[in-house]
Amino acid sequence: MSSDEKIRVGITCGDLNGIGIEIIIKTFLDNRMLDNCIPIVYGSAKTATYHRKSLNINDFSFNFIKNIEQANPKKANLLNLWDEEIKIDLGEPSEVLGKYAVKSLQLATEDLAANKIDVLVTAPVNKHTMQSEKYQFSGQTEYLANYANEENPLMILVSENLRVGLATGHLPVKDVAENISTAKIIAKLRVFNKSLIQDFGIERPKLAVLALNPHAGDNGLIGNEEQDLIIPAIKKANEENILVFGPYAADGFFGSSNFAKFDGILAMYHDQGLTPFKALSFDCGVNFTAGLPIVRTAPDHGVAYDIAGKNIASENSFRQAIFLACDIYRKRKEYRQLTANQLNPAEAKEVT
Repeated sequence: MSSDEKIRVGITCGDLNGIGIEIIIKTFLDNRMLDNCIPIVYGSAKTATYHRKSLNINDFSFNFIKNIEQANPKKANLLNLWDEEIKIDLGEPSEVLGKYAVKSLQLATEDLAANKIDVLVTAPVNKHTMQSEKYQFSGQTEYLANYANEENPLMILVSENLRVGLATGHLPVKDVAENISTAKIIAKLRVFNKSLIQDFGIERPKLAVLALNPHAGDNGLIGNEEQDLIIPAIKKANEENILVFGPYAADGFFGSSNFAKFDGILAMYHDQGLTPFKALSFDCGVNFTAGLPIVRTAPDHGVAYDIAGKNIASENSFRQAIFLACDIYRKRKEYRQLTANQLNPAEAKEVT
């Protein structure tokens, strides 16, 4: 693949006391990763070197650059954002390092918006240490949605043919029910359906919706959200020609093979979706943010302070995040071309 065809992948450094830099280095130790993409890490030469040495990895080096134009298509590049020395205490949360994680995310997002990079892959962060007067977001997903002025981003966990979306995101469990509405569920289903078509190339997606309450509410005995909110949303989506089924009790749904019959599954809250997903796809799942004008993915794990610096973190989920970001970028390009041709039959005829 020529350099012009390679996808420019912007990568944030994440929490520098966690496993972010480790899994980035391990991913690009395999030179085959450079066949289809040009990786550009937003971080610091000094901290990256510190991590490489602490991991005792001697057969790898970043191509350190000062601007995007210097990126080498045959190397793993690192855009040096700061030169100052910062204290690294592997495995420890640090509000100081939280500010650098924010800086990496903000600058990478700006470059993505300016088309200097094609996709964004974010390394794990500590949401608490990132908080400040200027940054008050419960996650990177929320930051990106706010930047893009999008009200309905959808977190989708992806692993091969398993795709689990979340109706609500990073919320306390006590707040979940009051944040679920028919309108919100319909909005998420629209985003999910569109994403499956344009981002995954599924022509007629089949979606399942999980119930909020045990046993899908038992006809109102254990809650009325299914009857009052979820079922009306499913009916409305079907009226819009979206193939949606449910609501299904989450335990039986994932306890059987029923989940394999659907292209996408909408869970009502974070752990309802992530717990079975990680049980089924641990170490290979990817977090994808649908409903945004840009492509952003992330590994489906956190900073892993308990193993930081021990050279035992698996890079597989991060590698899959790179692959998925590139795949979705290409799928969107194909989809735009297809829809353009459908709007212009004369152009389509010339192409064929």
